[in-house]
Amino acid sequence: MPFTLHGLAVSQGIAIGHVHLVSHALLEVNHYHVAPRYLDEELARLDEALATVQGELIGLKAVTTAGQAHSEVGAFVDLQLMMLADPMLVDAARQLVTERRCNAEWALVQQMEHLVEQFRQIEDPYLRERQADVVQVVERLVKVLLGHPGHLPPRRRDGLGSIVVAHDLSPADTIGFRDHNIAGFVTDVGGPTSHTAIVARSLKIPAVVGLHHVRDLLEDDELIIVDGTRGVIIVAPDEEIVEEYRLRRSELEIERSKLNRLRDTRAATLDGEEVNLLANIEGPKDLPAVKTANADGIGLYRTEFLFIGRDTLPDEEEQYEAYRAVVKALPGKPVTIRTFDVGADKALNGAQAREEPNPALGLRAVRYSLAEPKMFKTQLRALLRASAHGRLQIMVPMLAHAQEVDQCLALVEKAKAELRAEKVKFDEGIRIGGMIEVPAAALSLGMFIRRLAFLSIGTNDLIQYTLAIDRSDEAVAHLYDPLHPAVLKLIAGTISSGARFGLPVSVCGEMAGDPLYTELLLGMGLRNFSMHPGSILEIKQQILRADLGELAPKVQRILKMDEPARIREAVERLTT
Repeated sequence: MPFTLHGLAVSQGIAIGHVHLVSHALLEVNHYHVAPRYLDEELARLDEALATVQGELIGLKAVTTAGQAHSEVGAFVDLQLMMLADPMLVDAARQLVTERRCNAEWALVQQMEHLVEQFRQIEDPYLRERQADVVQVVERLVKVLLGHPGHLPPRRRDGLGSIVVAHDLSPADTIGFRDHNIAGFVTDVGGPTSHTAIVARSLKIPAVVGLHHVRDLLEDDELIIVDGTRGVIIVAPDEEIVEEYRLRRSELEIERSKLNRLRDTRAATLDGEEVNLLANIEGPKDLPAVKTANADGIGLYRTEFLFIGRDTLPDEEEQYEAYRAVVKALPGKPVTIRTFDVGADKALNGAQAREEPNPALGLRAVRYSLAEPKMFKTQLRALLRASAHGRLQIMVPMLAHAQEVDQCLALVEKAKAELRAEKVKFDEGIRIGGMIEVPAAALSLGMFIRRLAFLSIGTNDLIQYTLAIDRSDEAVAHLYDPLHPAVLKLIAGTISSGARFGLPVSVCGEMAGDPLYTELLLGMGLRNFSMHPGSILEIKQQILRADLGELAPKVQRILKMDEPARIREAVERLTT
C-alpha cells in the first residue's frame, strides 16, 4: 500500500523515480587501538585518504570551471578544499592518532564533532549550517578509509530517473551524480539554507529535506514520488497516483517554461506600479545567475563569505577586487553590500572564540564590527574604493541603537578622509543604509530614518527574534511563523514608515522570494524585493498578475486580524 512522508519542501517540482540509497559512512566508524609500531602506517593511511579526497575535489572543481555545474557548487567545493587544509581538522586528527593511539577514522570523527559543536554556537542560520561542510568532508575521508567510496545510480531502461536518498548530501555528491539522470533529492537532515536545498534549487531538481529517518524507511530501487512543492514523499505509489503526478509534473514544466519569457519584462502590477526585483548573492561567482534572471541589481551581498573558512583575513586589496567585480559587472544597477555579519562565536584570523551563553544575543554583526574597528575600517575603505566603479551602497546589519549608526557613520567619514588624503577616488555621495532585524529597530524607526539613506528588512532574523524561535532547532521549528500577527505588524510598520518619510525599504529575507507572500508584501506597500536569483521570475509573474487597488484594502484587513489560522487563510486567498 502507498504511504506518505512529510518533510520540508526546499526545491519545487515533482520527481518520479527509483530510490538510490547513499551510505552514511560515519555511522560505521568503530574505535580501536593501534599498536605503537603501526602508528606511522596509520598516519600514512590518513595522508593517503586526504590526498585521494583532495584529488577528487580538484577534479570536481575543474568540472565547475568548465561550466558543467552551477557556480554555487564550485564555491562549496572550494570551501571543502580549504577545510581539508585547515589544521583544526586534519592536523588535529593526526595528533589524536598519535596521542591516543587510535584509528584514523575515529580520530577524524572526534575532531569533526568538536568543530561541529563550535558551528552550532553561530546564530546566523546560513553560517550555522556550514557545519555540514565539516561533516561532508569527514564523510568523504571516512569512506575512502573504509574502502567503500560508494556507487553511482544505474542507468534505467524504464525512462524513470533516480531519487537520491541520503542522510545528507554535499555539493560534490551532486556533481558526481550529474550524468546519471537524477530526478530528485531526499535527505534526513537539512533546511532552506542547507547544501542540498541550495544546489537543488540552482539545478531546478525537486527536493524534500528534514525527513529524519527516511533512509531507514526506504529500500533501494523502490518507486517513490517527490513533491518538492508540498514537501511530500509518496512511497510505493500505484499506477493511478503515478499518472496523476505525471500530469501535475507536465503542468509545472509548462509553467516553468513560460517564466523564461518574462526575463526582459519589467515587473509592474496590473495598475502600473513598478517593482524592483533584486538578487541576494555571496560573491562574484553568483553573477551568471543574476544576469540570467535579469535582476534589477543586488539587494544583498553577504560579504562574510570572504572572511570565513580561512586562516587569515582578506586584506583591503582582496576585498576591493571582489566588490569591484560585482559593481562593474552590473553597470547602472544598484549593488547593496552588507558589512560582514559574523560574531565572536565564529573566530576570525586565528582569534579564540569567546564563550557566550547565548551567541544570538551576543557580540555579532554591527556589534562585532564596532568592537574590531581596524578590521571594520579596512572593509569600509575597500567598499568606498569600489564605489568609484558604479552604484554601490553600504548596508549595516542588526542595528538596534542610534549610537551604533553614529559610530558606523563616523568610521565611514574617517575612511573617506584617509582616501582623500591618498587621492584615491570614491563616491562622495555613497548611500549608507541599515538592516531592520530586531523588534527594537522596527519599533523605533525614527532614529534610523533620520540617519540612514535606506532600510532593508531581514525577515529571517526579525521573525526569530520576535518569536524567540531558532528555526534550525527541530524541537521548536514548527513555531517559526512569518504570518504571526506581531511579525506582520513589524514588517508593515517599517514599510509604511519608510514610505511616509521617502526612505526606500526592501525585504531581503526568505519571505521576499516566496510566492505565498508576494501579494501580501505588495499590499503593505513594498516595492523592493531581494531574493535568490532563481526565484526572481516566479515572483515577477506574481507581480504582473497583481492589482494593488484590490490588494491594499484586503491586506489592511489582514493586518487587523490576530488569529493565525484566519491570517493564513486570508493570505492564501490573495494568491488565488
